[in-house]
Amino acid sequence: MSELLTREEYAAIADGLTPPRTAFIDGAFRAAQSGDTFATVNPATGATLAEVAACGEEDLDFAVAKAREAFEDGRWSRRHPAERKQILIHLAKLIERNRHELAVMESLDSGKPIRDCVTIDVPETINTLKWHAEAVDKIYDQTAPVGEDAIAMIVREPIGVVGLVLPWNFPLLMLAWKIGPALAAGNSVVVKPAEQTSLTALRVAELAAVAGIPRGVFNVVTGDGPCVGEPLGRHPDVDMVSFTGSTETGRRFLHYAADSNLKKVSLECGGKNPAVVLEDAEDLDLVAEHVVNAAFWNMGENCSANSRLIVHQAIKAPLMERVLARIRDWRTGDPLDPANHLGALVDGEHFAKVCGYLEAGRATASLVAGGEGKDGYVPPTVFDDVKPADPLGREEVFGPVLSVITVASTEEAIAVANDTPYGLAASVFSANGKQALRAARAIRAGTVTVNCYGEGDITTPFGGYKQSGFWGRDNSVHAHDQYTEMKTIWVDLADRTGEAVD
Repeated sequence: MSELLTREEYAAIADGLTPPRTAFIDGAFRAAQSGDTFATVNPATGATLAEVAACGEEDLDFAVAKAREAFEDGRWSRRHPAERKQILIHLAKLIERNRHELAVMESLDSGKPIRDCVTIDVPETINTLKWHAEAVDKIYDQTAPVGEDAIAMIVREPIGVVGLVLPWNFPLLMLAWKIGPALAAGNSVVVKPAEQTSLTALRVAELAAVAGIPRGVFNVVTGDGPCVGEPLGRHPDVDMVSFTGSTETGRRFLHYAADSNLKKVSLECGGKNPAVVLEDAEDLDLVAEHVVNAAFWNMGENCSANSRLIVHQAIKAPLMERVLARIRDWRTGDPLDPANHLGALVDGEHFAKVCGYLEAGRATASLVAGGEGKDGYVPPTVFDDVKPADPLGREEVFGPVLSVITVASTEEAIAVANDTPYGLAASVFSANGKQALRAARAIRAGTVTVNCYGEGDITTPFGGYKQSGFWGRDNSVHAHDQYTEMKTIWVDLADRTGEAVD
């Protein structure tokens, strides 16, 4: 399924695409009621891919009303779990059948390298939907130990109408992370994709209708944050919002909930994640491979990127030699060329932001690789001699920039790793198993990998400590918790036939 085609074959697929252009509400594509549109642009070329419906509050209200109607009449929420499972599996199969189209559409829309879309994003999207589909009829309710005179049932019910706000860095995969458990639980969803990357969410919604998901259950409302995102967060008939994106925007959704109906809000936000390489780390070639992948995968546009290398001074020199050698294999260029590891940054505004960090880094640290952005592309960049208090040591760049911080002890390494307002992910490299596990326990992050880089897999919860997250977790059975309400049903069984009656 993840076999790569040639650059020419991907270009031919791109030439044949007809991108979706309008919102998907109540089972049909619909233009914005205002008639307004916005351009979605290929960041690698600057060419307009499509003029997409620029929806407003009136379109969102319509989508929420249709989602509520679908939820209340039970066309999905009260459907037998086995039926929901089969429909979601059918959707996963349709995505697999259309995988080349979706991979190319994702690459064109976001600047992501096609090799990642084909080998990571699309396969993981399919796997995520299948996994949550299979969980539909395997998550059991409970009873409580209340004695012989009662039965106490603890049951889970779908929460209702759920708003799903997507980021632009993994549009397809983050869609799957959210609709998988939300739809499996029986909710109706209103998806707000990032305005930079709306196309694959619209296409998946179309495939969902073909798969058999009833109208009104899966809606996609396109547009910007002020016109769609904020009204979704404030809407009094939305029961819950799941958001992935910046910490700054995540805070706003908490305010929106407080100012409206106290809807539940689940946030997965930013990170300034450390790769901690201790003095006794072994196989530095393998360590370097993980460090480079962790920092530069998806152009560093990744909330779990290990953008800080915290390395013990005793092994810094040999490790850095290997890191710099491995970077040479990470080619930057045309996203549709499968030989390239890095594509274009998502848009001009973000490119300018990352270039600002490059300029600041040259003034405060030592540039040892890369460092020059051009025409939307930034090559793998490494700054040495970064201080923990520097912007490169504390702020989320969200670009292919690795900051190297030197430490003299394990204790200092852990202190520096935790010296951040974030706490999403981390990696620890050590040949001493006990020391590695102690470090993993001491680092305040939602996912800590030992002697590797990663986010776990679909079976493990993903989310952050501190300002990296709020309330729920993505992935695993724990992801279903945030999309359900827990209810206690108490049944009195006491025999009172012999009690006196006044």
